[in-house]
Amino acid sequence: MTVIRKVLAAVFAGLALTLFSAAPAAAQADKIKLTVAGDGAVGVTIQATYADGRRLDRVVRLVLTATGPDGQKVGPVQLEPQPEGQGFYSSGPVLTAGTWKVKVNSPAPLPGEATATVQARAAQSPPAPRPVAVNRPADGGSGAGWWPFAAAGLVLVAAAMGVAMLFGRRRATT
Repeated sequence: MTVIRKVLAAVFAGLALTLFSAAPAAAQADKIKLTVAGDGAVGVTIQATYADGRRLDRVVRLVLTATGPDGQKVGPVQLEPQPEGQGFYSSGPVLTAGTWKVKVNSPAPLPGEATATVQARAAQSPPAPRPVAVNRPADGGSGAGWWPFAAAGLVLVAAAMGVAMLFGRRRATT
């Protein structure tokens, strides 16, 4: 009976050591790191990862608040995950042009918070296309160019080959 007790004690000791060594990792996995940046226009993008750098494998609730250049306030705005990647969130166009102090936080069960200064810019439109000049031949022709000559050359080559094959067969049979 002492052997069974020793085996059980070793199993429980091993289990306890495993649980205690995993406890800091589990506590670290319960926090997230948020990286906040502007989207180049009047929105904000957020990349959420676990605190240890692993990719976020579930959807979390993120809330954005922002203070603008003239004391303007935006938020709280709940952010939705975007299809661009795991843990990627975007606010869409919620800011106006200027420098904004943006705060994003995530409540329990995965708490996290980040603050960043974002420069919002009005959306830029692409430049108008320049007109393209269409040049006509100086002789007023249709602009057919070399295609008729190439087609005529191919017809002549095919005819010459047909004649050569026809006369080549006649010589071989006589």
